[in-house]
Order: sequence, then C-alpha cells, then structure tokens
Amino acid sequence: MMILGFQGSPRKKGNTNYLLSVFMNEAENLGAQTHIIEVAEKNIVPCIGCGHCEKKGYCITKDDDMTNEIYPLLREAEVVVLAAPIYFYNVPAQLKAPIDRTQTLWSRKYKLNLTDPARHYRRGFLLAQGATKGKNLFEGVDLTAKYFFDAVGARFNGSLTYRHIENIGDMKKHPTVHKDVTASVKELLAPLLGRKKILFACRENACRSQMAAAFAQHLAGDKIEAASAGSEPAEKINLDMVKAMAEKGIDMGFRKTRFLDKAASDLQPDIIITMGCGEACPFIPGMERMDWDLPDPAGKPMDVMRNVRDEIEKKVNALVNNILS
Repeated sequence: MMILGFQGSPRKKGNTNYLLSVFMNEAENLGAQTHIIEVAEKNIVPCIGCGHCEKKGYCITKDDDMTNEIYPLLREAEVVVLAAPIYFYNVPAQLKAPIDRTQTLWSRKYKLNLTDPARHYRRGFLLAQGATKGKNLFEGVDLTAKYFFDAVGARFNGSLTYRHIENIGDMKKHPTVHKDVTASVKELLAPLLGRKKILFACRENACRSQMAAAFAQHLAGDKIEAASAGSEPAEKINLDMVKAMAEKGIDMGFRKTRFLDKAASDLQPDIIITMGCGEACPFIPGMERMDWDLPDPAGKPMDVMRNVRDEIEKKVNALVNNILS
C-alpha cells in the first residue's frame, strides 16, 4: 500500500511538515510505503483554464512535474494525504497549483466517462493547521479538500485540524498530536490492511500485467492489493491497451511500468501470476505461483488486444471469486 502525501507549506521545516511526518511515520509502522511531495520544490505550471483536458483527457502542459511525476503517483497511491497551513482560509498558492491541475483527472472521469480502477477504495485525508482560533478557520480548506479528493478518485475519509499554531515548533508541542495521529492512521488504514497481495508479471509490464492488475483493483481492490511489473519493462505502457481498456470504461492513463524485482520486494506478494516472464520471475519463499498462458498482443491488430483483454478479465474474475469465496 502506497500513501502519497502533499506537503503544502513553503516552509521546509515548519509545523505542516512536522504534522505530515508524524502521520507518515505512523503509516510506515503499520507496514505502508510512503512518498511525500514537497510541493514548493516542484515545477508545477498553474492551470490556464484552456479546456484541453476536457476534450483530450490530458493537460496541455506536458513538461512539468505535474505531468511527469505527480499524475502517475496519484494513480499509484491508495491513500492520499493533503497537508497544509491556512493562508486566507485556504491552502497556500504552492499547493493550490497542483490541486487546480487535477482538473485533468476530473475531466477523465466526468467528461470522458473513464473510471480509475482504484477509485472505489482509495482514501483521502486532510491535515491542516492555522494561526487563529476562528470557528470558520477550516471551512475553505475543507471544501477544497473535498473536491480535490473527488477529482483524484479518493473518498474524503476525515481530517485533523489544529488552531492557534503559528510559531515554528508549536505543532510539536501540541499535547495530543501524537495520540490524534496514531488513532486516525489506524482508523484510516484498517480497511486496507490484511488484503491478499497479488503481483501480475509479464515481460514488458506494458500490456497484459497492467490489464490484469487494473481488473483486480476494479473488481476487488478493497479486498485484494494488486500490482504489476515486468522482467524487462518498456519505457511506456501500450497505447492500444489503454484504448482497449477505455472501451470497458477503465482508465489506464498515467500508469507507469515497473521492474519486477523492485515490485516484488515492495509488495511481498502472496501470489505471483506470470504471463510470459518465465524464469526471470523471482522466487519468494511461501509465495504461490501461477502462470496464465496468454499471447502477447503488442503490435497486433486491435481485435487481438480485445480478445486478450477479455480473457484476462475472465481469469481475474475467477481468481477474485476463488479468493473471496
């Protein structure tokens, strides 16, 4: 399970950074992998409101960190954490820029009718603190977080907010922060702990294994932690595969390929299902191994891709029913 955190303060070692670090440490103690985006250090071009994403499904800006790094991470993450100080009753400008750019993900869902496979179980959480004591202090950021999480395909599962946090070190001195965070992280992650872990593997991780993992997430991601990888990963996923999955309403945009050894080490799968990587697939003690004899549809007519897609869907359905029965 990967947890993605947005550290939205321009201060590198301020109260927001401390609060998010405590949160991520607690998540790691429960076995999660974590990744923090220091937003102020990223090259993120603001949304220009051009409407390109609503027609094409991709942002017109293609050479910044949002496109090259953050969109793929948002698709990989199963939990997304938004951490911010309050600036004029909302998030700082540095954090508002990537929030606005998730209009691309919103467009893929609501304009192009594509569903991210992890949407039904991905979870979102807000961490925020501000200097004043006003009762309306967090109303603006609550609304922003609500619609941000909807755009990235996550359910808004709660928040921790703190008033009268102004000077560096105030968050660290707060009497209940560690107790609050521990309880919140346990409640947030509990539904995702203990899932059966399945790694789908093929040679390039550009087509068959990507489809299998996506179908497993779409059908039972709340019960099965699915990932994919390749023994010789390609630079990019197969665009015909993306089109074929879109015909099923499943969004494969922004997915990246992964090396098999690294994926196996991170996931520690209970089952590895191979589709052509053969002897290159790693041995993990106690792991069940299966092989699906599926042809590689890369470079072949779309009908071949569709046939392989449908066969993978059938096999994943049967696998899910067997695991959950």
